[in-house]
Amino acid sequence: MEAYRVPPDGEPGFTLDEMKQFVAKHFDEFVNRKNPEVARDNFSADFLDHDEPSGPQVGPEAAITMMKAAYQKWPDLHVTIEVMIAERDKVMVRNTWRATDAATGHKIEFHGFVLWRFANRKIVERWATLTTPRKADD
Repeated sequence: MEAYRVPPDGEPGFTLDEMKQFVAKHFDEFVNRKNPEVARDNFSADFLDHDEPSGPQVGPEAAITMMKAAYQKWPDLHVTIEVMIAERDKVMVRNTWRATDAATGHKIEFHGFVLWRFANRKIVERWATLTTPRKADD
């Protein structure tokens, strides 16, 4: 596996509550409002996504590409934050994703945990674990 440079540590630039609000707004814009370009503002230029589906990636472009594909596959994709915890420079989120598959019309649901690290008022790292999408009850 190719080695990736971890973005340097820095003060988050936010209080714990402000980091949680930032993450909630990011999810709403990026996923629910289908605005992938918000990643350019919210992620640092050296943002490291440890768990991008295509493998670790640097910068916001892979996330933008991934979400554009997700919007096509699941036009009504929506994420709900179930729990959010903030400590030091990190925010951990447990969430539920719901959507309808455009090809089959089946409703799906999956769950995940995302850990975000902040420095200098930007998201600089992301780790994520998602369950396999399953058919949801109608």
